[in-house]
Amino acid sequence: MFYDVRNMKIFCIGKNYALHNEEMDGRQYKTAEPVVFMKPESALLKNGKPFFLPEHLGRVDYECEVVVRISRLGKNVSERFAHRYYDAVTVGIDFTARDLQRRLKDNGHPWEIAKAFDGSAAIGEWVDLKPTGGFHFHLDINGKTVQTGFTDDMLYKVDELISYISRFFTLKTGDMLFTGTPVGVGPVHVDDHLEGYLEDKKLLDFWVR
Repeated sequence: MFYDVRNMKIFCIGKNYALHNEEMDGRQYKTAEPVVFMKPESALLKNGKPFFLPEHLGRVDYECEVVVRISRLGKNVSERFAHRYYDAVTVGIDFTARDLQRRLKDNGHPWEIAKAFDGSAAIGEWVDLKPTGGFHFHLDINGKTVQTGFTDDMLYKVDELISYISRFFTLKTGDMLFTGTPVGVGPVHVDDHLEGYLEDKKLLDFWVR
């Protein structure tokens, strides 16, 4: 099936792993509803292209995540049917301008510019979904594992997220869902080599320039 990324939407989920919430906020908790934000098509970084570190944004953190690809049109999707609306997964990086995000939050301002800047949504090679079970995933930087996760630890699972998001936005073929990052986020630097794995399969491979 051909997927046209023009006018596609990139949905992202925040605060979806308890240990990451503790890492950022000092305590483990689950939000009352999923935390949803979006990135524009211009944020998409794919095909192993380098990520050019925007120096004017200050510290930029990696956030390794499992990404799901939407495969059909949907609105107000029931959770029990949500599995019919995606067909592939990959590993991605939600790059975050951390200092800028904190400053915006402290001032009560929206923080899209800290999350949605050009190249801030890196994705790897798509693979067909497994029929059942969770996914282990991890990120290596310069040959060292810096972040690991297991999708069964997500506070809101993929089907819940699909159903929730479709209450507000019409899902379209080619849309993507970044499902949240586990504990272990940190800064990237020029000449870092990032490699993302789903189970033992490397799907993501690019450099920071």
